[in-house]
Amino acid sequence: MSDAKATGGQKQTLVEEGTEFKGAMVSSCPVVVRGRIEGEIATPSLTVSTTGAVQGRAKVGSLVSQGEVAGEIDAETVQLSGVVRDATVIRAKSLEVKLSTEEGKMQVVFGNTDLLVGEDSVATNAKKTSVKPTPPA
Repeated sequence: MSDAKATGGQKQTLVEEGTEFKGAMVSSCPVVVRGRIEGEIATPSLTVSTTGAVQGRAKVGSLVSQGEVAGEIDAETVQLSGVVRDATVIRAKSLEVKLSTEEGKMQVVFGNTDLLVGEDSVATNAKKTSVKPTPPA
């Protein structure tokens, strides 16, 4: 099935697996990352697949990540089920974390991360939660 059919004919920007983009990207349509983006991105919707990685600054309406994210992310809604690298800051009005399976165990992997969630997530008085990974048992 083509990506146009999968999105109901809606236009999208696709960074395919094996492609690396470095720089600033602004898109008025959703962005799907199967490869790697390093830099700044602004889009209404960002999807990071299991093979994808985004590092840098992202200002998005929604983020769905099954891959790897790192840097500073500002979003309305965030759904995470992949890897969040060290020194990552995520600001969102809503955050959903889905557990993934690896070796029969349910898990989500966070590096040293700051999560700011709620209506005032962009304001300086937002509740800040630092997530520090626990060593494996």
